[in-house]
Amino acid sequence: MTRLVRWNPIRQQMNLFNEFDRLFERSALSYRPAENWGLALDVAENEDGYTIKASVPGINPDDLDITLEDNVLTIKGDVQNDEEIEKEQYHIRERRYGRFSRSIKFPVMVNSDNVSAAYDKGVLTLAVPKAEEVKPKRIAIKAS
Repeated sequence: MTRLVRWNPIRQQMNLFNEFDRLFERSALSYRPAENWGLALDVAENEDGYTIKASVPGINPDDLDITLEDNVLTIKGDVQNDEEIEKEQYHIRERRYGRFSRSIKFPVMVNSDNVSAAYDKGVLTLAVPKAEEVKPKRIAIKAS
């Protein structure tokens, strides 16, 4: 059973003002990105397999760790923090640094032996073929 609650516009306004206060208490100059952040991916599928693209600018491809185990693809890496500017003060600091990780589970079996990876201009592209047993098979019709 749903419980009815009386709407109080004054209380709603006060909550909104409190949220604004909390927002401005945290100065943009003291902002620290999260230590562990997710990696945005594009995943496309065709009848032969999957193509995964991830933007990882400024990361050496040798510093990426890509694994495929039990039909789960995992991409991990670490973006090193720039050395702090000692004599100057940051006004805006939005670039992410720290560890990142992203895993995706494929809905069908994939062929882990034939995965290929390429890195070009900050974009990691993975080609993950489907296992032969899950690919669509064309059945020839014999006419008599």
